[in-house]
Amino acid sequence: MNPWLLAGAAIAILIGAVLPLQALVNARLGQVTGGALFASFVSFLVGTLVLAVAVIATRARWPSMSTVTVQPGWIWLGGVIGAAYVLSATVLVPRIGAASLICLIVLGQLVGSLLLDHYGVLSDVRPIDAIRVLGAVLVAVGAVLVVRPWAAG
Repeated sequence: MNPWLLAGAAIAILIGAVLPLQALVNARLGQVTGGALFASFVSFLVGTLVLAVAVIATRARWPSMSTVTVQPGWIWLGGVIGAAYVLSATVLVPRIGAASLICLIVLGQLVGSLLLDHYGVLSDVRPIDAIRVLGAVLVAVGAVLVVRPWAAG
């Protein structure tokens, strides 16, 4: 098997494993500071500082200002989407729990990814087929079993 695939899978699983912890930490910060918005801001501020240190330490090359300014407006949506995720997770974890949040996010990511792949949005076209739909259905069933919307509180 491809060693890059194995390493990438291991990293993805590790990051996936700590995302619920991020949501729980941010939710706790929101509780003790009186607000999910402030906690989300702090999360992004700390993340920005960590990345700044990484950029400086690795001497990463910065693009020219002309390269940055000619990009279309949608190119900056990654930060907006990241902020929406962190704020939503910070608000929702105390209400629905970390497992439910992550299951529903994974389901949303899978459905969105299938559609983006199918239509080749910003990447190669990878058509939806019956096996991929079956995988999505199994993830949806798993999410419902974890969330248990029929169970009270």
